[in-house]
Amino acid sequence: MKHFKTISEYNEGINISPPKHPHFDIRSFEENMLTVRSQMPVFRHEFYAIAIKADGDGKAISGQFSDFPDGTTIFFNTPFQLLSWDIIPNWKGFYLLFSQDFVAQSNVLSQILKLFPFLKMETSIPFEIPTDQLERILSIYKNVWNEYNGGAADKFQIIEAQVYLLVSIIKRLFEQQVNKDIAAANLKEADLKLLSRYQTLLQTSFYPNAKLETYINLHSTSYYAQKLSVHPNHLNAIVKGITGITALHYIHNHLVVLSKSYIAQTTWSIKEIAYTLHFDSPNNFSSFFKKHTGYTPLAYRKMKNL
Repeated sequence: MKHFKTISEYNEGINISPPKHPHFDIRSFEENMLTVRSQMPVFRHEFYAIAIKADGDGKAISGQFSDFPDGTTIFFNTPFQLLSWDIIPNWKGFYLLFSQDFVAQSNVLSQILKLFPFLKMETSIPFEIPTDQLERILSIYKNVWNEYNGGAADKFQIIEAQVYLLVSIIKRLFEQQVNKDIAAANLKEADLKLLSRYQTLLQTSFYPNAKLETYINLHSTSYYAQKLSVHPNHLNAIVKGITGITALHYIHNHLVVLSKSYIAQTTWSIKEIAYTLHFDSPNNFSSFFKKHTGYTPLAYRKMKNL
């Protein structure tokens, strides 16, 4: 299965021109139709998309949805969601893409997932746009497209404000049209999936033979948030909301469990254990272990070996 980590990789994968910005892109469907791959087997990407489909034939599958409403439709793609399509190249409308990095650096959009939680739903329920709202929403896409393709130095300030306006209007329409119980269930499922992916990533990152990038900090919530394409504050809120402890506390608990296991069950030196668990020095490891257990590593080993 193809997995596109960047917007540039995605554009290359579907055979359209590169984005003008590494973390943001907007296209009209019409401008893609000359070159875009009309058939895309199932794939994933690591960013958010908000699209408005005014017309077009064939089938696109976004998450679990393939039967979109008959009229003009708003639909979303979330990071790691499964996507595929088999379309006739006659689609009309717009879509915009933005990465978590784009969200994180924006004063306007930094709280977007908290304010507009429908964007994190892996089921990404598509819904029809009322006729009286169509021109208003299309005008926002057109304004963003014009700014993006213009040369103004401050264009992304305008783009961020327009994107905020767009999702604000969509939120109102979403709440009017989508069953609240279904939406709440889907949001809970999205949160549980994020927690599960966090737990798995945390565990596998500390495997002795794990292949890791250079200069990473496995003790930092930010590392896991970046790998999961979410903001650290959002990851922390989800982990704490479900488990009752912060994401950082969850990392510390995992380190304590691993530390106890290595100390009690191996003959490795404290130095070897410290570096296996990615501490920058044995002294820092010993201080961490004593803070969380009340024992020094050597005292704990001696107690367990009695």
